[in-house]
Amino acid sequence: MKFELTVTVREQAGKGAARSMRRSGKVPAVLYGQGECLLLTVEPEELIKILKSQAGSTALISLTVAGAKSAPNRTALLRDYQVDPVTGAVLHADLFEISMSKPIRVKVPIHVVGGVPAGVKEGGVLHHNLRELHIECLPAALPDHIEVDASALKIGDGIHLKEITKREGIRYLDDPDQMVVSVAAPMSDAKLEALLTSAAATAAEPEVAAKGKEAAAAEGGEPAKAGAAAPAAGEAKAGEKKEAGKEAPKAEKKEADKKK
Repeated sequence: MKFELTVTVREQAGKGAARSMRRSGKVPAVLYGQGECLLLTVEPEELIKILKSQAGSTALISLTVAGAKSAPNRTALLRDYQVDPVTGAVLHADLFEISMSKPIRVKVPIHVVGGVPAGVKEGGVLHHNLRELHIECLPAALPDHIEVDASALKIGDGIHLKEITKREGIRYLDDPDQMVVSVAAPMSDAKLEALLTSAAATAAEPEVAAKGKEAAAAEGGEPAKAGAAAPAAGEAKAGEKKEAGKEAPKAEKKEADKKK
């Protein structure tokens, strides 16, 4: 899909200039690539139209650059943008200039088609293992998305990247053995209960440890560390034996004096 966008070169840069531009109803933007970087001003309505389209970041944009010293007509991709989290207004846009004669590398979304897979009708769960594909192609061959027909998948089946029909002029850059979409068996009630029980036990462990520390602090001491108690007990026993050894000779000598 191709869009047309009219932009204007701006001279002022910085946060202050950008805020002033937004207050006047414009969107600050930057065009980079092809060895040049231009500061631009964009009308928000035209930019929002591109963002709301299905193509999104894969849409080719025919730029008319007003005030450019050279090449007023250019082709670009919308590489990135920022949106106000409260109002939803577009705050900034990054445009990447491309050459129609040079291959580009982009990520395009995957659309699963063919209706509800056979395995899902049997109770299985559809997994989108990949949401987008990394491809290389000339700008003129850039697709809006890649379609994957999952209608024939049964429970336990899946489609790998190498099984997707090749498209002329497009090269897939991801691992060919990577799973794109699959249908898994539904989780049994027993397995779900086991997972929930395990998660609850894991979450309770830090709380038990914390209570142990609080109890030790209340008794006026620190909780014993692992391995500390055994050596201490060993030392005490060794001391007892040593003392007993000292007393034995005295008792034997006293008994001998009495016999004499």
